[in-house]
Amino acid sequence: MNKDFSKHHKIINNFRGEVSSNNFETNFSAVTKHLKKTERFLLKMELKRLAGLCTRAIDLRGLVDGECQLFDFQGQSHFLDNVAIATFNDNVAIYGGYTFGVYEVVKDAKNSFRNLYQNEQVTASSIENNKKSSIDKLQYPAKLQLLANYPDRVEERMNFAISITLTLSNKQQLITTSIDLSVTGIKFKLINEVTVFKGDQLTIAFTGLEQEFQFNKESLFSFDVKNVLRDSGTQLIGCQRIAIPDNDSFERFLAGYIQGNKRRYKINLDNSLVALQARSLEQYALVKLNELVVFMHGTGTDSVANTIPRYALTTRNNQKLYQYWLDDKKHSTLHYLINAERLQRLVTLPPGKSLLVFSFTHQHKGRKYFYTVDEEQLKDDDTFFQQFLAFAASKSTFVITALRSHAVNPAQAYSPFTLSTAMTKQQSYLNPPLTNEVNAILAKLPYLVTVTDVTNVNALNDYQALGYEGVDLGRLKSFGHTQGNKQSCRIDEIALAYGHQRQEVRFKYKTPVIIECEGSKWSGQSADFSVSGLKVDIQNPARLTKGDIVYLTFPKLQKITSAFDLKKLPYKVMRISKDKSVVNLRVSIKEHQHIGRSFFKLLIDKNKSKLTPDEYAMLTPGLSSALRTLYAVNMAIPTAIVQSSGSRYKMETLVAGEYAYQNHKNLLSAMLRLSDRHGYYNLYPLLGNIQLSSLLDQHMKKLLASDVAVCELIYVAINTTVSDIEKSVIIKQDSDLNTPQLRNFFIKQSLKKGDFFALQLNLSRSDEAHMEYLNPELAYISAYAIHRGKQLEQEIYSVAGLVQLIDVTQETLLRYSFTKSY
Repeated sequence: MNKDFSKHHKIINNFRGEVSSNNFETNFSAVTKHLKKTERFLLKMELKRLAGLCTRAIDLRGLVDGECQLFDFQGQSHFLDNVAIATFNDNVAIYGGYTFGVYEVVKDAKNSFRNLYQNEQVTASSIENNKKSSIDKLQYPAKLQLLANYPDRVEERMNFAISITLTLSNKQQLITTSIDLSVTGIKFKLINEVTVFKGDQLTIAFTGLEQEFQFNKESLFSFDVKNVLRDSGTQLIGCQRIAIPDNDSFERFLAGYIQGNKRRYKINLDNSLVALQARSLEQYALVKLNELVVFMHGTGTDSVANTIPRYALTTRNNQKLYQYWLDDKKHSTLHYLINAERLQRLVTLPPGKSLLVFSFTHQHKGRKYFYTVDEEQLKDDDTFFQQFLAFAASKSTFVITALRSHAVNPAQAYSPFTLSTAMTKQQSYLNPPLTNEVNAILAKLPYLVTVTDVTNVNALNDYQALGYEGVDLGRLKSFGHTQGNKQSCRIDEIALAYGHQRQEVRFKYKTPVIIECEGSKWSGQSADFSVSGLKVDIQNPARLTKGDIVYLTFPKLQKITSAFDLKKLPYKVMRISKDKSVVNLRVSIKEHQHIGRSFFKLLIDKNKSKLTPDEYAMLTPGLSSALRTLYAVNMAIPTAIVQSSGSRYKMETLVAGEYAYQNHKNLLSAMLRLSDRHGYYNLYPLLGNIQLSSLLDQHMKKLLASDVAVCELIYVAINTTVSDIEKSVIIKQDSDLNTPQLRNFFIKQSLKKGDFFALQLNLSRSDEAHMEYLNPELAYISAYAIHRGKQLEQEIYSVAGLVQLIDVTQETLLRYSFTKSY
C-alpha cells in the first residue's frame, strides 16, 4: 500500500538519519503524540524504510536540466549532474550511508524536467512561458574536436612530483617540483618572473631522489627545453635530456623506477585520452561523409596542367554523387568536373572559398554527354550565365557542386596508436606503418578536392525563373565534354570504411589442395591466394571451426618445385562457410619461417603478369587507410555529433580537421563569438529554433544506420551590433521562406545588419563503432585510470548520429545577385 506522507514532510525531514539513535523513540513519540496510533506506526515504518541501505544505481541522463557525469560511490556507479552530486553527498552525510532516503531525494531533483514543468504550471504566466520554455536557453556549448595525427610517445610519462634544482644558462639556480617524468624527459612549472625559451639548455639535479637513493649530490644532468606553455602566472616547461653517455646508470635507474612505480604514481595519459576521443569520432564521422573526396594525381612538377583525378573515397551518403559522374559504360568522368583549367582556378582561390560548378547531362543514342560551367568561367557575361543556368535547371539532371581544394602533405597520412611501445604483436595488424609502395603513391598526390552537392529545390526554381529564351545553342554546346582516353583517366573508387580489410593483394589461382586435421582428410581446390593465406573450395563438407590448425599439401605445385617442401604446411582457419564447403586460411607461424609464405611470395613475384588479380588487386594494401587519414586531417566541413542521453539527444561536440582552413567569417567563428565560455562554440544557430530542434529530433528517432542522410535547409541571420543572443540571432527554416521575395528580403536585411548564413544540415544515423581499432588505446588507458576508461567507453557507445553543417551561403548569395530584382 502506498501512503502519502507529504503532509508529514517536516517530521520526516527532522528525523532523517535519527532512526538508529538511542533517543529516537522518545523524541519521535513527543513530536507525534497528536497523531493516531495507526498513523504514528506507518510514519515510523516510513522513516525506517528511508534509513534502509539501498543498492539501486541512479541514472539521471535525460531526466534533468544538467550535464550528467559518471559518479562513483563506494564502488557503485551513478550518472548525476552537479546539483544531484551535491544533494547526494549532503544526504549521505545525514543518513550515514547510501539509503533509500538518499535515493529518493536525488531522484526528485529540483532541476528535473518533471519538477520544472510542474513549477511552470503553477505560475500565473504559465501559458506564455510554455511557448518560450524551449527557446529561453541561449547557450548550447560544444567543444571542437580536431581530427589530426596522433604523435606516438617514445616513452611513458609517470605523474611524479619531486624536488629538483635547475641551473640556467646564466648560472642562476632555481628550486621547483617536477610534474611528470620519463626516462629521458621531464616537465615542471616556473613562475613568469624567470623566462625560459624553447632551445635553451639547462642542468637539473634530482635533489628529491637524493633523499631516498644514493646519488652523487654533484650529479648534474643536461637537458634541452623542447616546449614552453605560458599561462597567466606560470610557465609549463618540457625538457629532454641530452649528452647521455653509453650504458648510463641513471637512465637504467629511471627505467626500472618508472616501470616499478607507474601504477602507484599513474602514467600521464593526456595524449592517449585526446587521441582516443579523436579516433573514435573520426571513425563515426568519416563513414557518413556527404561530400565526395577526390585525390588528384600529378607528374611531380609544380604545374597542375597534368594533374588528374585518381582516387575517389565513397560512402553511402555520397554514392549518388559519385554515380552521377559515371558515363554510359560506368566509367568515372570526374576529369570533366575537375579538369586542369578548373583545378588551376580552384587552387588559386582565396583560402576557404569554394568554386561552384553547374552541370547537366544529355542522353543521345544511348550515350551520356556532360555539360559543365563554373562561376569563374562566365563571371564577365551575366546574360549568358543566367541563360545557361536557366537552361541547365530545366533539365532533370541539373546539379550544383561546390569544389574545394586542399594541398596534401604525405607526412599526415599515418596516425600511429599512442605509445606503440605498449602495443602487442597481435594488435599491430590493426594499424601497420605505411609501406614504401603506399608512400610512393602518396608522393604523386599533390591535392585532394572535395565535391559537395549543394542543389536544392529553391535553387532549381529560382534558376528556372531566369528564363533562357534566345540562348546561343552553339555556345552552350561548347561547354560539353568530349569523351577522351579512358585509360589515362582511370579513377579507382575506394569505399570509406573501417573493419577488417585485406593487408595483401590476392590472386585468383586454382590448384589441388589436401587438408588434414586430427586424422581427417578433405580434398579441395584453391580459389585464390596471397602470400599469407588462401581460400579453398572443399569437395565434401569439412568438420572444421574457426581457429582450428590444419595442414595443407599442394600435390600439383610440389611437382613443379624441388626447392620447397609443400607437404603438411600449418594454416589457421580464419572463417568457414555455413555449408562447410569454403574455408579461408592464414599461415600459422610457430617459428619465423613458413615455407608456404616463401613459396607463394616467389610464385607471385615471378608470375605477376600471368596471375589474375581479384577485385582488390588494384588497391594497394594500406592505401585506403592512408587516404582516409589524409582527408580526416583536412576535413573542412564541421560535423556535430549527436549523442543519446537517456531518452533525449544532445549535441556537445563538433568535429573538423586540424589542418583545414577555418575562416574568421564562417559559421564556426560566429558560434565561437556567441559563446559565453572560453574555447566553446554556442550551437544556438542550430538548436535555438524550437521547430528545427524538434524536427532534428524526429529525424533521429526514425532514421536507421543503413539510410542515406536526410537534408534540412536553414537560413541564419546574426546582427553583430546586438549583444542579446535571442535578439541578434534569427533562424529560419526553408519552409518559412518559401518564395523568392521572402528569401531576398531576409538576405537583404541580414547583410545590412551583420552576417548571413545558409546551411544545409545533413543528418545521418551512426553506424556501430569498430571497437577492435579503439580497444588497444582504451585498454591502455583503463589499465592506469579505469574510471576514465569507463567514461570514454560510455561516450563512444553514446554516439547516435551526425549532422554535417554544409555551408551553402556562397551559392545562395550568387543566386541572390541574379534574383534580388524580382
